[in-house]
Amino acid sequence: MRTNHFVTLSLAAVLCFLSFSCDPNKPEDNKSDDIVTTYISVPSATEIEEGSSITLTLVGKTNIKNDDQIILRSVANQDYVCPIVSFKDGSHLEFALADGIVSGNYKIYVRRDSANYYIGTTDLTILKALVVEPASGTTIYGIVTCDGAGVPGVLVSDGKDIVKTDANGIYQLQSQKEWQYVFVIIPSGYDVPRQGILPEFHAALSYPSNVPERKDFELIKTDNDKFTMFVCGDMHLAKRNNDIAQFADVAKTLNSAISKAAGKAYCMTLGDMTWDLYWYSNSYTFPQYLETANTNFQNVTFFHTMGNHDNDMNSVGDYNKAFRYTRDIAPTFYSFNLGKAHFIVLDNIDYNDVGTGDALRSAYVLDYTAEQMAWLRKDLSFVDQGTPVFITSHAPLSKPNGATSFNNGYMSGANSAGEANMSEFISALAGYDVHFLSGHTHNLFHRTHNAKFSEHNEAAICASWWWSGKTTPGLHLSQDGTPGGFAVWEFNGKSFKWSYRSAGHDEKYQFRAYDMNEVKKVVTPEAGGNKSKFNDFVNAMSAYPANTILVNVWDYDDNWTVKISENGTELNVTKDYAYDPAHIMALTAPRYKATDSPNFTTVKWPHFFKAQASSANSTVTVTVTDRSGNTFTETMNRPKVFTLSDYKNSY
Repeated sequence: MRTNHFVTLSLAAVLCFLSFSCDPNKPEDNKSDDIVTTYISVPSATEIEEGSSITLTLVGKTNIKNDDQIILRSVANQDYVCPIVSFKDGSHLEFALADGIVSGNYKIYVRRDSANYYIGTTDLTILKALVVEPASGTTIYGIVTCDGAGVPGVLVSDGKDIVKTDANGIYQLQSQKEWQYVFVIIPSGYDVPRQGILPEFHAALSYPSNVPERKDFELIKTDNDKFTMFVCGDMHLAKRNNDIAQFADVAKTLNSAISKAAGKAYCMTLGDMTWDLYWYSNSYTFPQYLETANTNFQNVTFFHTMGNHDNDMNSVGDYNKAFRYTRDIAPTFYSFNLGKAHFIVLDNIDYNDVGTGDALRSAYVLDYTAEQMAWLRKDLSFVDQGTPVFITSHAPLSKPNGATSFNNGYMSGANSAGEANMSEFISALAGYDVHFLSGHTHNLFHRTHNAKFSEHNEAAICASWWWSGKTTPGLHLSQDGTPGGFAVWEFNGKSFKWSYRSAGHDEKYQFRAYDMNEVKKVVTPEAGGNKSKFNDFVNAMSAYPANTILVNVWDYDDNWTVKISENGTELNVTKDYAYDPAHIMALTAPRYKATDSPNFTTVKWPHFFKAQASSANSTVTVTVTDRSGNTFTETMNRPKVFTLSDYKNSY
């Protein structure tokens, strides 16, 4: 159950004293003269229509001259010379915008002779001239354009209602501005401009709920019927565990895959891009995340899903904990179209009325709030049931609890009318072909709930919170043994297929096979510092009968096949709920040596297969065939020594 707290932001005015406000990066922007007695109030954000002028407030004695000039300097250090139009009542300065200037962040200077005097910075939004009188009750309105012309029939939402643009591309919303943003639902065949990795499909609101304000959106016509979506699970960037450098290594594989993608390339995160615990201690939150991402990725759009660790632990309640995310990254729930597919992003981390502080960071429940479910039904009312629907949320709907069984009550926080747990959520999507993608576990599983609803829990970019790669460089593994990496979803019209790509490996790296006779020699009590709890892993390895072959097929689903043969004779293969030996030795064992009760240790997971050979010295062949018919094979000459160096990645 979500509690909303209404928030109103004003345009902060900054009073700038000219004599001490020179740009330190520009030595020619210097000294003072007789204009120093003038203060100029510069708003942090400025919105004007094309052809309009900007008025600044003067405070104190006015010594600016008519032949002075106003300079707007872009982030690319391009100067735009803007002529002064007039002084109004001795207290306002009006200037016109230079030709060619576009929306963006600008430093503002007064130029006199050969010197510039810095007076402030503003985010400038230039709106297309619009002849429209907002209807009675309208509080948000604007125009959606492409190539300068309004686009009709485009959906726009405030997170509660959804409206269509009219024949001229104009939309009007009678909104209470509960979420303090508005977004366009990108239609098929279009992109939106990007700022770094972020698509500009949503805009923050600034005025009180009863004050009309205008927000425009731009579309870019594109052919994206054929595209690839790279799905990136938990990143947990926090400026610790050498994570920034490790992330750069993972980005090498992702960038390589993006460069080879069929059709347009996009990325989708699955939440926990940051780590709330380190927002404050390491000064690493969304601006720093964006800086890291923008350093590593260019010319690709990242859509984002919110995770539990993307909430502000020092705010109260679900709405306030999410506020910084909605300002810096994206709405917590929204939708968009790419090609013939419809994507819906939702937030199933519900903080109810949870208070502040580290101790309450895990006090959320898993459900879909009533307002999200109401909005979801409105969104789906515009989607034909023949359209493939892809839904992302941070947490999975269910979770494995055995080789073939699942915990169906995993998402069970709904406690108010209209809220949804797993079964209610799936029922609300009846009639649509749905693929549900999530992160959160850092592990990988696929599950078919029914003929029209499939669940895909993707592994993590950070694997085991970057610990395995720090503890044992080159072994970047999730707790189920899945290598850190990303999912690759390839679309062509309404057809699509998916696979998993391990960072630091090629596309053919899809499983690891172990000779358990040799694993037992390595996973010993001494490997874990003879700590009693580490014996759980030792005993699990020792329990395998002699000559057992264990295979970890991390991207497995029911459309894969796993065959194990000994000297050409097929063995009986059974599914196993198992620990991954490589993860035990790369992370769990060294961490037990360091502490009695380590975290991020190896977990049992269901994508393992085992067979028992008749001899310790026979040749065994493992053949794995994926859902697309691709075959991957290992011929194991036994005994196969268990050494971590065989599994290290190479960037």
